[in-house]
Amino acid sequence: MIALGSDQAGYELKQEIIKYLVDKGLEYKDYGSYNADPVDYPVYGKLVGTALADGDCVKGIVICGPGMGIS
Repeated sequence: MIALGSDQAGYELKQEIIKYLVDKGLEYKDYGSYNADPVDYPVYGKLVGTALADGDCVKGIVICGPGMGIS
């Protein structure tokens, strides 16, 4: 299972990644955000990180506007 998370700036790219994962038959869990409304990226980074640490997911993809903050 692949954990996904993004802020509002990464929302559209995350939607494209979801399409790719579905096309490839890969399982994922979307931890948000769920639209382009402004949010704080650390919330979604923590959710994805926790899913990985807890073993709920084995890989994670996190996206924010410039990519530096979430990394």
